[in-house]
Amino acid sequence: MIPAIGLFVGVVLGLLLHPSVPLWLQPYLPIAVIAALDAVFGGVRAVLDGIFVDKVFVVSFLSNVLVAAFIVFLGDQLGVGSQLSTGVVVVLGIRIFSNVAAIRRHLFKA
Repeated sequence: MIPAIGLFVGVVLGLLLHPSVPLWLQPYLPIAVIAALDAVFGGVRAVLDGIFVDKVFVVSFLSNVLVAAFIVFLGDQLGVGSQLSTGVVVVLGIRIFSNVAAIRRHLFKA
């Protein structure tokens, strides 16, 4: 439940504080959020499967965000940023939906 609580607290703080994002960070933020969501849903799945390890979650969370941001940065440097961003979104989207399906199967036995 720690990942879900962290996600909820982060969303509430973002809505209350209205943070401004620096211009140089704006292309990377959506990809970083999707990568973080992948780690959070993976953490929730691990909790339900009884295999959650906090160190693995933290490393997964940070590495997902850093690798996804690096891929987008590399794409920007090569002039194909939007194509690599789309690739990252597709791959992480598949992982998110896979984790959500596993969570659904675990909770609803369906």
